[in-house]
Amino acid sequence: MATTIAAPAPARVGGNSNTAFNDKGKPMEVRLSNMTAAKAISDAVRTSLGPKGMDKMIQTSKGEVIITNDGATILQSIQALHPAAKMLVDLSVAQDIEAGDGTTSVVVLAGSLLGAAEKMLGKGMHPTIIAEAFIKASQKAVEYLNEISMPIDLKDHASLLRAASTSLNSKIVSQYSSTLAPIAVNAVTRLATATSSNVDLRDVRIVKKVGGTIEDTELVDNGVVLNQNVVVAGGGPTRMEKAKIGLIQFQLSAPKPDMDNTVIVNDYRQMDKVIKEERQYILNLCKKIKKTGCNVLLIQKSILRDAVNELSLNFLSRLKIVVVKDVERDEIDFLSKSLGCKPVADIESFTEDKLGSAELFDEVSKAGARVVKITGVKNMGRTVSILAMGGNSLVLEENERSLHDALCVVRCLVKKRALIGGGGAPEIHVSRMLSQYAHSLKGMEQYCFQAYADALEVIPTTLAENAGLNPIAIVTELRNRHALGERNAGINVRTGLISNILDENVVQPLLVSTSALELATETVGLLLKIDDYVQAR
Repeated sequence: MATTIAAPAPARVGGNSNTAFNDKGKPMEVRLSNMTAAKAISDAVRTSLGPKGMDKMIQTSKGEVIITNDGATILQSIQALHPAAKMLVDLSVAQDIEAGDGTTSVVVLAGSLLGAAEKMLGKGMHPTIIAEAFIKASQKAVEYLNEISMPIDLKDHASLLRAASTSLNSKIVSQYSSTLAPIAVNAVTRLATATSSNVDLRDVRIVKKVGGTIEDTELVDNGVVLNQNVVVAGGGPTRMEKAKIGLIQFQLSAPKPDMDNTVIVNDYRQMDKVIKEERQYILNLCKKIKKTGCNVLLIQKSILRDAVNELSLNFLSRLKIVVVKDVERDEIDFLSKSLGCKPVADIESFTEDKLGSAELFDEVSKAGARVVKITGVKNMGRTVSILAMGGNSLVLEENERSLHDALCVVRCLVKKRALIGGGGAPEIHVSRMLSQYAHSLKGMEQYCFQAYADALEVIPTTLAENAGLNPIAIVTELRNRHALGERNAGINVRTGLISNILDENVVQPLLVSTSALELATETVGLLLKIDDYVQAR
């Protein structure tokens, strides 16, 4: 609940009298237009904040339906035409890259700060003064957040689980957080070392299969799951123990010249010769592959010609080689890193040292979906495979998005090893501290700090609104508790009361809140400094 302060008599700032800044005409219109557009975007996602937030149903241009309450997904689907609205979409993407969670909070915060800036512009303050004061206030706010944060150790499994569960509680799949949170924590802790300052989430591969329920989602121990299925057209095997895995980037079919050409055959003997040559060429390829001891063959997808044809599949099945085709180009790096096999682009360089080894390669049926699992991989690289399941594509997509957010939360704790409470507690704390600090300042800056502090209350207010509580009563009570020294008092949306949020296990990484504050403030400062809008031809 923002408190408005009457504008004082113009104070002396920097030695010369700063009369009310009266920006006539176009610059003010441009600013107000930008703010209105940005606040409209902020209001659109505001109802999705928190565990009791609403979900959005999005219909894509292809007619597909997405149901989600993930801020970044919603905003990327919105066709924002106004440039200022696009800036808020970019803001949520930046938060998604930096922290991975808090994509809704950051946009709601930016909308609230813009509302505060708009009031001050109306009082005649110069936009540059407001923008600079806001940046200073955000730096101070980050200091206060650092003060109340609790350092953690990556070996403290329980704290990591609490943070991942809090992230999942605001998602559609919240009832499955007991299944998904341990998966996210185990995946990231396998990749992180005691000294690592970041984790590359490209080393975590989520393979989606429609079938079963979200509870069937699993982390594959010391192994890899493939998106593709085994080719059974040639009658080859689908299971192989003591697998020797080869990864090839050439095709097992008749070669084609670069240019289109036509060969006219006017004699049956010539026809036989062509077919015989093709058989011999493909047979030689297959024999060379078998000679290296390879018994599982992964073949990269080819757009120029067929990666395999019926003839080569027939030969490979006779040689007892399992075939998986259509491996995407962007999967090659992951597979070669995981399985320890090197991608080979030419049959002459296909040798035994290029192969990877695993105890078992098997295509299993799980909850109605066929899944290829490679387990017991020798010398496995630092990668993790997660098999995500869901009853239909809508649930499956949301499952993947929620898992991604949980993985990002644990990654944040690797980057910055500190936790803070959730439930609006840190925002109210920072708001109180900034209000107190504002009293020690003079002139315009004092007003800007006070407005910034009031704007931060949008998070607890929105949490209370979305949970169907009385926001004024809740936020007033919350302020009162914090004034009495209860730093960790926050909104418990399940009971509708104020309680110690750490006892409820509602925690979030420090990085999520600090990056949200910094990014939102930077975006608001950027919007305030724009005074004209020119369309380039």
